[in-house]
Amino acid sequence: MNRISDRALILGTALTQTIGWGTLFIPFALMVQPMEAALGWSRAELNGAFTLGILVSGVLAIPVGRWVDRHGGRAPLAWGSVLGSAMLAAWAMVDQLWLFYALWFALGIAHATALWGPAMAVVVALARQPMRVITAITFITGFCGTIFIPLTAALIAGLGWRGALWVLAGLQLLPALTAWWQFAGTRPAAPTQRERGEEAYRRTLRRPAFWGLALCFAAHAFIGVGLGAHLVPLLREAGLPEASVILLVALHGPLQVAARAGLFVAGSRASMRWVGMGAMLLLPLALLWLAGAPAAFLWLLPFVFFWAVADGLLTIVRAAGTAEILGREGYGAVTGALTLIAVLPRTLGPITLALIWQAQGGYGAVPWLLAGIGLLGAASFLLALRDRG
Repeated sequence: MNRISDRALILGTALTQTIGWGTLFIPFALMVQPMEAALGWSRAELNGAFTLGILVSGVLAIPVGRWVDRHGGRAPLAWGSVLGSAMLAAWAMVDQLWLFYALWFALGIAHATALWGPAMAVVVALARQPMRVITAITFITGFCGTIFIPLTAALIAGLGWRGALWVLAGLQLLPALTAWWQFAGTRPAAPTQRERGEEAYRRTLRRPAFWGLALCFAAHAFIGVGLGAHLVPLLREAGLPEASVILLVALHGPLQVAARAGLFVAGSRASMRWVGMGAMLLLPLALLWLAGAPAAFLWLLPFVFFWAVADGLLTIVRAAGTAEILGREGYGAVTGALTLIAVLPRTLGPITLALIWQAQGGYGAVPWLLAGIGLLGAASFLLALRDRG
């Protein structure tokens, strides 16, 4: 594939990913309670559809990654965004549970093609300085929650959950136009490059570092997706005022940005190996704090800080760290395999936490469970560090 400027990659990818995550992923947590009230569906039933979408996205990760390695990212990023827009519009009209599951099946395809994995494969293939480009992109996308959580909440308050989805569906067309225009001049990889990438992919699957990263990212996926789907109702259940709930969740974005800004300033002096290890230690610390802290805004600020810093850095480690530890050849297929391995934890996250909530009548055990999974993830990342290839 021919190269475009790093600045163009940063601006275009940051736009598509900020809007993509802000419309296709973030709104679900805010839609659960209004949909429960309007349609009478249980929280487990709603989270089951979300889980199906994550499962479909994970299963498609390797074929989509291979497509990007061979043909570039224009088609999946653009057409996946169009599909996402159409399914948000369908969500706005849904009134039967089986249709809700069907549209989340299609949203899983949109996630696999329009969101992080294929976008980062394009960046690693085209960027002159992938780590700095990825850090800059995540610097901007860190504001995604800060923008879209209050925006979606305001849209629901003003238009209802169905009206909010119509607005989000319209916004999601912008990433499709951006990706189609931005990558119009990119060319597929040469046959020799494809062969080298396939060989690198097969070789990487045999390395302990691959499996260490796979288990680490699986743990992070379970925590991130599960907590993302349940944090708003968890904080509401704790008795915090609604304004405090929204503010605590929205602070996640700026704190992510602050962590990524520090990493960007550090530049080449920062090793993804040790950044990842530090982040994986912060993650269980955040969850232990959530488990033990009083239900008050100021007491919960350290939880948000630890979680946001860990989450922000791990997003970069998952993209740039994978390239540093495992290499850039066959990157799309390798990251697809990492995503596929994480698909079961990702799919189990929301539904598991929903079932715990139903069985225990509350979220009391959830932070303790997530903290234990975070410690397992840290041990797995250490395994990856011990393999020098």
